[in-house]
Amino acid sequence: MSRFQIDCCESHTARGLTRRSLLLGSATFAAWAYLPKFARAKDGRDPRFVTIILRGALDGLATVAPVGDPDYTGLHGSIALSLDGAHAATALDSFFALHPSMPEFARMYKDKRAAVVHAVATPYRERSHFDGQDVLESGFGGPGRVQSGWLNRALEALPRGERVMSGLAVGPTTPLVLRGAAPTVGWAPPYIPQAADDTAMRLVNLYNHRDPALAAALSQGLQIDRIAARDDSMKPKRGMNGAAAMRLAAKGAARLMAADDGPRIAALAFDGWDTHANEGGPVGRLAQLLSGLDGALAEFETGLGERWRDTVIVVATEFGRTARINGTDGTDHGTGTVALLAGGAVNGGRVISDWPGLKIANLYEGRDLKPTTDLRGVIKGVLRDHLGLGERVLAETVFPDSASVKTMQGLVA
Repeated sequence: MSRFQIDCCESHTARGLTRRSLLLGSATFAAWAYLPKFARAKDGRDPRFVTIILRGALDGLATVAPVGDPDYTGLHGSIALSLDGAHAATALDSFFALHPSMPEFARMYKDKRAAVVHAVATPYRERSHFDGQDVLESGFGGPGRVQSGWLNRALEALPRGERVMSGLAVGPTTPLVLRGAAPTVGWAPPYIPQAADDTAMRLVNLYNHRDPALAAALSQGLQIDRIAARDDSMKPKRGMNGAAAMRLAAKGAARLMAADDGPRIAALAFDGWDTHANEGGPVGRLAQLLSGLDGALAEFETGLGERWRDTVIVVATEFGRTARINGTDGTDHGTGTVALLAGGAVNGGRVISDWPGLKIANLYEGRDLKPTTDLRGVIKGVLRDHLGLGERVLAETVFPDSASVKTMQGLVA
């Protein structure tokens, strides 16, 4: 069976289930019935929100290339994109072009259901992956020992009502962005051989006699697996590469979120974006990663079906990469990068940027794309207009001490 978990706040029941869950690989379980509810929007919408974390730092200048900047090609050298040739980038407007490995995002952009925010960054200004990811996912202004993430705090602030209010964490562990007091249900794609159905049912029967609460939780987890894996394409495959793994994770998440009683909010984390060497230009390592991300976005669109029209996906990373390539045809840790938005509820077809320019004098510390937009403002704009969270909650609870960060307008259609 694939791995699943449901994390709850520190109630007596949740602590008890956590102890007993050691028998099943240290995952934590609780029945769906323990979860509070998520209110249907007053205007009849049933919004979904997904955040995808790209761990390792995304080269924003290679993902959405400023081909109209006269200094771009000289800095990015052999891996720079262009509008010409067999692997030409896709023009988004007269200045920016999208990496050719993202045709699905390009289609969504053309349909005004995807957008780019360029020259964006968190408040973090150093170059440690660990600290950068901490700031990105915690939502605080700097790194520290934070035990909750901004998405969990947003989830906790949502009104209770007729809809399930739970966050879906996709992967072997819950990302920091979704950890906290609000309940989450976890699902991991079946990368490992699954246990036979009769083995799972024997476990359920065993715990029905010895631990009814855990038996109920196990049954719920098995149901999650059945929803997420209704066809052969969800079965584990030999030699699965990064791109296929991203698509598989998105496909399962979409199936769960499309259900009427499924989670409305999800977080996924994709590793491997640290392209210090052999990054590649229109083809190569980064191209393969971007192809996987592009496929994952398409899987969400397909899997969510009619729910796609009420969906916003935000793709973010801990920081960008250097404007100039290094001696191994890669890029080092940088600062400014891109955030990507996709979904039927996105007010798209735009690259949103206060472009700082790539002349050496304009680079951050003489080496990085200078950030001109705070990522927190982007996410605050989505959470306010898509999920209805108030400015005060966003500034004090979801992103503490961010009152000075302007909430971005008009990101949601």
